[in-house]
Amino acid sequence: MEEKSGKEIVDSIGQKMGFTPHVLETLAALDEDFVKRYGHCDGRLLNDGVLPAKTKILMALAVVASKQCESCVMSQMRSAIHNGATKEEIMETMEVISITSGAPAVAACREALRVLLLEGDVGGKRVNAKRD
Repeated sequence: MEEKSGKEIVDSIGQKMGFTPHVLETLAALDEDFVKRYGHCDGRLLNDGVLPAKTKILMALAVVASKQCESCVMSQMRSAIHNGATKEEIMETMEVISITSGAPAVAACREALRVLLLEGDVGGKRVNAKRD
């Protein structure tokens, strides 16, 4: 099996997430080996295993919210929607975030919730968010 190039890995991740994070494009241009290692790890998150990809992405959403990384929350929420997460599943994840990480973590989700759930069409997968 031929090893994928950095660009192929970035394209594959973008297809699975529903968008390509700009940071991945930059990293691919700077260090293709880094992107290859990153792609291996991200592949475990974005592909079904014992847990469906959607579930793992919602878990990742909770983790990045706990770290209060707003751009990471936006990316994970966009990816969750692309992978079939419903508004109800995202809101239940928000409850877990609130219980486990408190108000600061919920606040880190504010913009993503507004853009993706209030302005977007979760069921139809239309996502208005321009950031990642």
